[in-house]
Amino acid sequence: MEEKKTVKFKKEEFSMKEKIKNEIGKGKLSKVKIEYAPVGERIIISTNKPGLIIGRGGEKIEQLTEILRKKFKLENPHVEIDEIKNPDLDAQLVADDLALGLERFGPLKFKSLAYRALQRVMKAGALGTEIRLTGKIPSARAKSWRFAQGYLKKTGDSAKVVDRAQSIAHTKPGVVGVKVSILPPDAIMKDRIKIDDKLIGKLISNIEKDETEKIPKKGKTKKQKGKN
Repeated sequence: MEEKKTVKFKKEEFSMKEKIKNEIGKGKLSKVKIEYAPVGERIIISTNKPGLIIGRGGEKIEQLTEILRKKFKLENPHVEIDEIKNPDLDAQLVADDLALGLERFGPLKFKSLAYRALQRVMKAGALGTEIRLTGKIPSARAKSWRFAQGYLKKTGDSAKVVDRAQSIAHTKPGVVGVKVSILPPDAIMKDRIKIDDKLIGKLISNIEKDETEKIPKKGKTKKQKGKN
């Protein structure tokens, strides 16, 4: 019974997040986080366009709160906005923006749109970026295209810090899947070696130490020992 309740709870939470995304629209928000407290439900929306979500005098927030209260029977939902300072480093916003570009300009422009998004992310300071497009681009048969730049971990503990997201573009030839992976500039990489003056000085001192140890010490030869 506990497992069924957990599955039902997670389904309702997922449908709530999808409802919020559909109400706000693609490309306007990144993540939706729901926290539960005795006072009520706290819904945190991460976005780079807080003005569009809040509306004049907070009317859009009030409408969204009322929809959540009626549809999902929430007692006291409280919607908060978390502003994203640098949208070019958010994988979901980049994926949605690329999907909207494909819907607007068509799948034939996919290369220019992908390279433009890639350059924009790298200019923002990302350590590495990967963009994957899958669908009927540009031929009639489905194909996968990969655009990558920089350093990006795929496995291990370091891969957990990679921000991953996906989106869907509905074009005339068909549906195009968009996947974006971004390694942020502040990511802690355990296998990353930073070469600075301190490290260079230490390497030079180790080399000099090894060279002095290889030089044989001056002492008496066998002939000199025999004469004595």
